[in-house]
Amino acid sequence: MKYFFLLLLFIMVSCNMEQEEQVNKQRVLNSNKDAMTSSGILRLSKIEVYPQFLEEYIEYATQVGEISLRTEEGVLTMYALQEKENPCHITILETYASEDAYKKHIASEHFQKYKKGTLHMVKSLILSDQNALNPANKIYNFIE
Repeated sequence: MKYFFLLLLFIMVSCNMEQEEQVNKQRVLNSNKDAMTSSGILRLSKIEVYPQFLEEYIEYATQVGEISLRTEEGVLTMYALQEKENPCHITILETYASEDAYKKHIASEHFQKYKKGTLHMVKSLILSDQNALNPANKIYNFIE
């Protein structure tokens, strides 16, 4: 019984160390990102995709999100979600350090490829700018 509790304690400590390591990794990966400025943008992009293009759209959206997060210092978050009840409804949480970072993003080659490649796939698009209720709450979004 004593060994069981020691083993359990060891597992708990190991799990906690893994979580701390993951948080530290996130901080390092995000340390090269720009800080959010007063002109920063928090946006929900609400997209409805035609069903026949859904798989292809998801490939485009995944690719542009990964490239943006990896290569653009001003792109702080690019987190895409798909509704369970209606898979053709996609919502992307986007945060940009500044309006300038957003302008650079939409002018980038990878975004232009996404925009031109998916134009015929999108049934509707709503860009809904948001205000953070608690600006001290930070999102760490990265691609491993």
